[in-house]
Amino acid sequence: MILKALYDYYQRSQDQLPLFGMELKEIAFLIVIDREGNFVRFEDRRIDKKQAQQFLVKKHIGRTSALAANYLYDNSGYVFGYSDKGNAQPQFETFKTKIEEIYGAHPNNEDIKAVHQFYQNDIASLHARMQEDPLWDDITKNLNKKFSTFSFLIEGDTTIVASKKDLITDNMEESSGSDICLISGKHGTSVETTTATMIAGSQATAKLVSFQVSSGYDSYGKSKGFNAPISAESEFAYTTALNHLLESKSRNKFLIGTRTFVFWASKKDDAGQAAESSLFSMFSFQENESNPNSNIESVRKVFESIYKGQIRTAVEDKFFILGLAPNSARIAVVYWAEIPLKEFAGTICRHFDDMTIIDTRKEPKPYMSLRNLLSAVTLGGKSSEATPNLPDALVKSIFQGLPYPQTLFASCIRRIRAESGDKDRNPISISRAAILKAYLNRLNNNHKKIQPMLDYNNENQGYLCGRLFAVLEKIQEEANNQHTIRERYMNSASTTPAAVFSTILNLSNHHSEKLNSEGRKIFFEKLKQEIMSKIDADGFRPQLDLQDQGRFFIGYYHQRQSFFDKKEENNNEQ
Repeated sequence: MILKALYDYYQRSQDQLPLFGMELKEIAFLIVIDREGNFVRFEDRRIDKKQAQQFLVKKHIGRTSALAANYLYDNSGYVFGYSDKGNAQPQFETFKTKIEEIYGAHPNNEDIKAVHQFYQNDIASLHARMQEDPLWDDITKNLNKKFSTFSFLIEGDTTIVASKKDLITDNMEESSGSDICLISGKHGTSVETTTATMIAGSQATAKLVSFQVSSGYDSYGKSKGFNAPISAESEFAYTTALNHLLESKSRNKFLIGTRTFVFWASKKDDAGQAAESSLFSMFSFQENESNPNSNIESVRKVFESIYKGQIRTAVEDKFFILGLAPNSARIAVVYWAEIPLKEFAGTICRHFDDMTIIDTRKEPKPYMSLRNLLSAVTLGGKSSEATPNLPDALVKSIFQGLPYPQTLFASCIRRIRAESGDKDRNPISISRAAILKAYLNRLNNNHKKIQPMLDYNNENQGYLCGRLFAVLEKIQEEANNQHTIRERYMNSASTTPAAVFSTILNLSNHHSEKLNSEGRKIFFEKLKQEIMSKIDADGFRPQLDLQDQGRFFIGYYHQRQSFFDKKEENNNEQ
């Protein structure tokens, strides 16, 4: 199912992807030669420290320990017999043999004539000339790194030899074997091994589909890929599609810890493209981004439009999400979802609704991005410091509409407690309040649903204690311009309210006497009585469980936010 979805993605994206037998290859350095095959200079085609220019060339050869040369491009050992790891002569001779084959097939082609003539030069004198080039030091530094691929450019030309159509389009017709491909259902010649599809943290030779030899998986005298026949065309299609989705600049992937997630829509229409772009904005992030939430509100609008039918979709339109993780020499599939696009949009909308909570700031900022949620529950606000399995579990909760991870809730409570004694920090930020609300509402355990804003009808004892604590803190703040009861008593008030509320209520009476306005005294007294009237007849609870501790902090947040609503406050003072 995964391979078929990737195969279909290739079919619908052929205007963007290479044709069968081709690939876009990063080539960092070009060897410029004249028409007589003489070395002229090296040419640098690196774009920055992480990437080089891509060229359309024949698909690379899958190499293990055996020598095999690529078609008119390769590393320095193959192309010009130079390596810092020892003797590169066997590699060099293999590449020369490949050039002879190409020259024999195209004896009248002027470009391959020049390359063929280049290999008639003495290797020692060739190295001497190359080492005089200004780029030589850069080249030797990159021999075993990303920028270690070379090809040829004829002086005065604009297209490298490895990309010349008349040289690379021969022998590209589809195979006509008798095997039935398990992906396409068509007849073709099966591949023995598949192409590497490297992800972050994996080896360069890692593959999505791989086979062991003589390990109990062989049957009927067949080995490797012949046990599960995939035609060369289908193998090319799904590996090309996956590598395209995994490219460094791909907007169809995001990384969370050691996990790499790729996603795509079944159709390249308005709805599919909007969903892909929006999901990238929602989940991709970098630690140095100045405003990781800048596009979140537009993301919400896109998914709402899809779900409500304002952006039209068909019943058969689907959305695919594939989660991958490095696993020794292979790639492990850790998540796979194939969801109707409209249903997926509804699931994302539910996440936004669950995370919605009152925000009285002058310039409210959305807070539902993945980075913001993870940053809210980690020390120092670094999302990269999140518990290893937390990001993965959070993504699955969002995609599948499942309860949010208990680890997210517990980590949020833990960070609030750790920061409650810091007079310079607000321990219950909007993100943390949203997390607590969303987690508790998704549990569906017969408790009253928590509203986005202050709920006067919510009589949960934890919620009421949180509201009351916020009122007492506000009285102290206006009387003394201090928050010492929060710093001293918030943690114990949220766990064992019976042990501390009598103390802080007595303190509040002294603070109330210091208020300058009689109207404020009356306002706060009425507010305290409104909350106290709903406390259990037996008094404050001796202990609150972890869920009610979360409701305590939400009640505190709601009540604090209501103090910034001037209209409501003025009405209550009258």
